[in-house]
This record gives sequence, C-alpha cells and structure tokens, in this order.
Amino acid sequence: MEIDKEKFKKKYPKINEEIEQNSSKIKIDSVEKKVELPKNNKNKENLRGYDPTIIDFIRRCTTLEEADSIINYLEKRGEISKKYAKNIRDKIKDKGIRSFGPKKSENYYFEKSEKITES
Repeated sequence: MEIDKEKFKKKYPKINEEIEQNSSKIKIDSVEKKVELPKNNKNKENLRGYDPTIIDFIRRCTTLEEADSIINYLEKRGEISKKYAKNIRDKIKDKGIRSFGPKKSENYYFEKSEKITES
C-alpha cells in the first residue's frame, strides 16, 4: 500500500515525526546467551512498559524462515545492526532456533505476569 507523503504527515503527525527524527531506533550489539526477563522489567505491574527484544520474537518462531523474516525486518528498520543480525543468523545456523530459549507459548506474557504478581 502506498500513501502520499503529505497525506501521511497530516494523518499521522507523531509517527511522521518519529520517522523523520529516527527517534525509535534502538542499537543492540550483542547476542544473549541466557534468555530471561530483564531485571528492570520484573515488577508487579504485569510487565507494563516491557519492550520485547529480537530474542523474544525469535522465541515465538516455529521455523527458520519466520526467524529470518524477523531479523530482516528489524535490520531493515535499523533497530539492529548488520553485525548483530549476522551474529543471530550465525547462532541460529550453528545451534538452532531454540538456542535462544524454549518456544514461548501463546499466553507467555500473561502467564509470566501472573507469576510475577504472585511473588
């Protein structure tokens, strides 16, 4: 779908501002070996404000093609570097998709937030 740049700017001014300022880019330059919820996100607020990482997305994948499409997408958007993307692809090739951790279930975050709340 294509949209005229000016129409987009009028319809979505905040998104356009983020795109123009590149303010939504996050540099990630390492591959996690042990996957767990970051300490700063372990709160009793049901994971409110938690931003999933590329590892979180890969752990939801079933096939290598799904993982590769996620890597390509985040690399294209500039959210991960080419070097980091290569490291992830290499790890998947060498050790498999589950080397980042077990597959996350459909209700993973809901179940995780319940456990945190119970703590």
